[in-house]
Formats: sequence, C-alpha cells, structure tokens
Amino acid sequence: QVQLVESGGGLVQPGGSLRLSCAASGDIFSILVMDWYRQAPGNQRELVARITSDGSTNYVDSVKGRFTIGRDNAKNTVYLQMNSLKPEDTAVYYCNADVILYTVRKRSTYWGQGTQVTVSS
Repeated sequence: QVQLVESGGGLVQPGGSLRLSCAASGDIFSILVMDWYRQAPGNQRELVARITSDGSTNYVDSVKGRFTIGRDNAKNTVYLQMNSLKPEDTAVYYCNADVILYTVRKRSTYWGQGTQVTVSS
C-alpha cells in the first residue's frame, strides 16, 4: 500500500502565501500523476492543480498565476505554492497520486488525509 502525508496548511490573511507538501511512501514503483484537490464546505471536491511525471502542469482557472505545483521525483513529493491567497481559497486541500505499485506493477490511486487552508483577516 501507499501512504500520502500532507503538511503546510494553516490560517493566513488575504494576500498571503502558504506552501503545501505531500510525501508519498510505501509500495511505489513509480508515480504517474500527482494532483492537489480542494473541498470547501457545501461544495464538491475540485481539481486545483496537476503535475505529470514529465513535469507537465495544469491548473483550474481560478488559481492560474497564483498557485504553482511542483514535484521532487527522488523524494516522491509534490508541492503547492499558493500566493495571493483569497478567502475563496479556503478549503481542505487533498493530495492525490496515481501510482504504479512496486510488488504487483498495477496502477492504483491514493488520497492523503487532507490539510485545512483558511484565508481570513
């Protein structure tokens, strides 16, 4: 199995910055795609940013120019640098990884436990 552990959430004022991290460990042969999702109360979970194994990235329109996703393949870690934060960015942020398992060489998807980001003055 694979575990994803997120860190870096917290309370920040509008216009501030936070950096989220998500470290994957366990039965990993390779990680194909790593995503950040978020879910605000009463809303569906939405894909915020995606990065593939070759470094290609995609963002939801609402965060383009403010958020940057990156990954360290050697550490099986994905980051989300969030700048110019707005109150509407308040949500629980979840890491998601699309993994090829080492022992069985099968593709499987895993979620982290989530980290709260609150943007408020």
